[in-house]
Amino acid sequence: MLHNIRIVLVETSHTGNIGSTARAMKTMGLSNLYLVNPLHQPDAQAIALSAGASDIIGHATVVDNLDQALAGCSLVVGTSARSRTLPWPMLEPRECGVKSIQEAAQAPVALLFGRERIGLTNDELQKCHFHVQIPANPDYSSLNLAMAVQILAYEVRVAWLEGQRQNATAPEASVYPLAEDLERFYQHLEHVLSGTGFIRRAHPGLVMNKLRRLFNRARPESQELNILRGMLTSIEHPQKPETPMPGNGRTHPQA
Repeated sequence: MLHNIRIVLVETSHTGNIGSTARAMKTMGLSNLYLVNPLHQPDAQAIALSAGASDIIGHATVVDNLDQALAGCSLVVGTSARSRTLPWPMLEPRECGVKSIQEAAQAPVALLFGRERIGLTNDELQKCHFHVQIPANPDYSSLNLAMAVQILAYEVRVAWLEGQRQNATAPEASVYPLAEDLERFYQHLEHVLSGTGFIRRAHPGLVMNKLRRLFNRARPESQELNILRGMLTSIEHPQKPETPMPGNGRTHPQA
């Protein structure tokens, strides 16, 4: 699903931002970078600022216009640093991550980032299904391009990890004994403890009520109950211990 997340940069003017974006992507497991009509092609500065994520730059798709970058996407989310005249459905960054991962299970998703100085145009934003605005400090909301990519990429990864946990193979459901099986265990337990003298035959409830509460609280599973029944049986019918045979080390039952 992460490969289906496209990070789309529109007309970047500084190649260093391409490198920093690649680094931000790779740290979060994203690899699909689209460059729409960059003013300068990636260069040595981009490679240097990628800090080991040059493979993201090397495999980036460079296109002439935004429509080419959005081709095949089922969801497009555009970043916007300011309110627009025309209200648009908005997502919080966390909602953006969740929705992106949900959609990416079926088709590519584009997260759209605009120019460093002026962002996305109104026409470009209207190609988006949703807008997302990072709730930065209103007194100083200046996020550079790579910072914005890092924040949304992080939210995508958080949503993906949560999806992995939910979709992971669930452990086999515990199998608990039926009520009648548990009741037979209590009867067996009372019988054995009466035979050993641990409880009084005339007044078994004094201890058995507390033992019932104990085992009900512990709620043994069916296999665990079978083990307990086996333990009780071994007390009822103890096996004779074996002793070594003299001379050859073999054992034989005690007489």
